[in-house]
Amino acid sequence: MSVVLRGVAPLGGEPTDVLIDGESIAEVGPRLAGDDVMDADGLVLLPGLVDLHTHLREPGREDTETIASGSAAAALGGFTAVHAMANTDPVADNAEIVEQVWRRGVDIGLVDVRPVGAVSHRLAGETLAELASMARSAAAVRVFSDDGRCVHDARLMRRALEYVKPFDAVIAQHAQDPRLADHAACAHEGVLSGELGLPGWPAVAEESIVARDVMLAEHTGSRLHVCHVSTAGTVEVLRWAKQRGIAVTAEVTPHHLLLTCDLLRGYDPAFKVNPPLRPSEDVQALRAGLADGTIDAVATDHAPHAAHDKDHAFADAAFGMLGLQTALGVVAETMVGTGLLDWAGVADRMAVRPAQIGRVAGHGGALVAGLPANLTLIDPAGAWTVDPARLASRARNTPFAGRSLPAQVVATVLRGRLTVRGGKIMTGVNA
Repeated sequence: MSVVLRGVAPLGGEPTDVLIDGESIAEVGPRLAGDDVMDADGLVLLPGLVDLHTHLREPGREDTETIASGSAAAALGGFTAVHAMANTDPVADNAEIVEQVWRRGVDIGLVDVRPVGAVSHRLAGETLAELASMARSAAAVRVFSDDGRCVHDARLMRRALEYVKPFDAVIAQHAQDPRLADHAACAHEGVLSGELGLPGWPAVAEESIVARDVMLAEHTGSRLHVCHVSTAGTVEVLRWAKQRGIAVTAEVTPHHLLLTCDLLRGYDPAFKVNPPLRPSEDVQALRAGLADGTIDAVATDHAPHAAHDKDHAFADAAFGMLGLQTALGVVAETMVGTGLLDWAGVADRMAVRPAQIGRVAGHGGALVAGLPANLTLIDPAGAWTVDPARLASRARNTPFAGRSLPAQVVATVLRGRLTVRGGKIMTGVNA
């Protein structure tokens, strides 16, 4: 059934109609006709959002999230494609596991689920995982990461960069030198961490790994992606590397664009994340880096946890926050509301560039006739209050509970099919 979005505002243009027929955008222009007409007056049409960094927990921790529940959260957040990280149980370090994740995403059909393959066997950082078999599998893996752990051995990192180059794949690094910030480190190292008695996570633990890895990327001529950038120093390293023409890209999370380490004063584990929340000067540097393109993309690092893993004393609680349904609102508040990005800039950082980095065909394209209809329709004037109980995820660990966020997702379209309409899932989930 064809669908017309009536009076929608495309990026940088006058209100018009968009006709979706089959899996593609059939026509863009005035007074179009179709089987179903949606009034989109005052709404903004974006390419479907693409997340480079999502934890769906399946297989192994289906009590916290499943591919079905995570896909629903993603669609409701305006995403049409997500990259599912490899730190599952068993680890996604072989073709069998990544194909299992990919096929489950296909069966559910709410978003395109792109598995991320592990860099090292069992995330142990000792030997390379089955990179070639995952790249050549039906899942066609193009992003590899040990996220949650740093590939701290320089020789292994070099080999990984060399190995994935023929596949035009990218190594996504969790930059955390374990000798400078070990598994116990849980707060930005500074005066506040000392006052609170929390083990410190110094900025240099991130910056030193990024500096090393951009040099390895230059040496190998391969692609490097830096996960969840959190410090002003890392932004400067990235800026230097890009000026040299090194093939490095980077992402920032919504929570690192908004929240600061001052929130840790209450010892609320909802604010425990890795890398940790940083001071306001780092937040401002991250916003500036995203605005000028030094940081290429926004990625959620959606990390659901069961209550029995999160509701502990701060030092003992699990790291991570939900992010799929709140990402667009946080970006609207921190970047659009401050004038640092317009909606075209949001589309670039949340759809176009992530799709390019992850090599996700059919996503992040221009809103023109003939291209796949992977789209997100938003109300820029809408506002909503985050209620953990109403989120689609099986987990409830959001740091934004009770907070009002701007910009509501009205509809999400995956290959011409409405997956979300009126803020509600339109497609049955095969949970």
